[in-house]
Amino acid sequence: MERSLRAGRLVTTAYFALNGFVLGMWVVHIPAVEGHVGITHAVLGWLLLLLGAGAFAGMRITGPLTDRWGARTVVPLSAALCSAAVVLPGLATDAWTLGAALALLGLGNGCLDVSMNAHAIQVERGYGRPVMSAFHATFSIGGVLAALLGACTLSWGWSPAVTLGSVAVLGLAVAVLAARGLLPAAQAPSPAAEAPATKPVHRTSPRIWALAALALMLMLCEGVANDWSTLHLRDVLNASAAIAALAYGAFSTAMTIGRLLADRVAMRFGPVAILRYGAALAAVGLTTATFSTWIPLALAGWAVFGAGLSGCIPQLFSAAGHADPSAAGRNVSRVAGLGYLGMLAGPAVIGPLTHFMPLNLTFLLPLGFCVVAVCSAHILRSPHTSPSRSEAGAA
Repeated sequence: MERSLRAGRLVTTAYFALNGFVLGMWVVHIPAVEGHVGITHAVLGWLLLLLGAGAFAGMRITGPLTDRWGARTVVPLSAALCSAAVVLPGLATDAWTLGAALALLGLGNGCLDVSMNAHAIQVERGYGRPVMSAFHATFSIGGVLAALLGACTLSWGWSPAVTLGSVAVLGLAVAVLAARGLLPAAQAPSPAAEAPATKPVHRTSPRIWALAALALMLMLCEGVANDWSTLHLRDVLNASAAIAALAYGAFSTAMTIGRLLADRVAMRFGPVAILRYGAALAAVGLTTATFSTWIPLALAGWAVFGAGLSGCIPQLFSAAGHADPSAAGRNVSRVAGLGYLGMLAGPAVIGPLTHFMPLNLTFLLPLGFCVVAVCSAHILRSPHTSPSRSEAGAA
């Protein structure tokens, strides 16, 4: 059992890294694909919405399927779909084929996102201690590896079709080979306090929707950093393009490091503390970035913002999965789905606000969301939370 649990953790890490790597390779090749297809930035922006719509649909579909068939079946199929679909944008010849390709890629990503998180819950339940944040960190590491490798292949003159096709072959191999290490549903140890047998699994409790609302707010904060941190330094503080790029680098690096450390902190102090003090730290960092007129201090603010947010989303996913083991996939899909909408809403919300106020003042909206998370952190307290989590604070 112990060996199979370690194998389950290892292959879950592989699937998280694969997801980040596949998406990262697509992001790196966006300019090349845009030029090959011959579309404008505006058309590309609309087509990217299809990727988001496909991901949201995949999340909604996969949650119930994971509960019914088990993550061991759904994760490899989702990984195969996501991997195979990444080559399609490289083969697109016009806006219509690119739109269809992005919808399929989003569908595969959404399916893999929910199913691998559901399996991560299974692994975490078996370990009896927090391990979710480390999985999310490997997703980020996969994206970093994609950026490095993608830069190399572009410099070698490889076409998007060749590079993305190679990624698809690699991803399909990982999807098949890693499947053997996934835990069967019956093998996943469950907490003594299971959800009541009379509880209808088709109903989503108000607590799950509250977790989903928090995920929407906090992932919107993450989306704001992804899309606007560089522009903030360039347009508000008049930094050079090279220095402005460091804002997103500082944010993403701090978030990755924070996620690598968050499980140990959660083990010691519990998930409520991670969410409450993490969101508070994020609020301090964003406040610093918003009002600073000194570029180094603004960069530090974005880094602190990333460090604060780093452990928050994994706690929400984990709480949703542990709330009812028989409906873990469905509950994770609710939280992940609304969270993903929040991520997409970042540019859509901040952009129009810049017509009425300076860019830095629009950050008061995500700052307010961080404050809401601080005040709502108690929602993570539940008798059905991971066994060690309620005990971690007393350790």
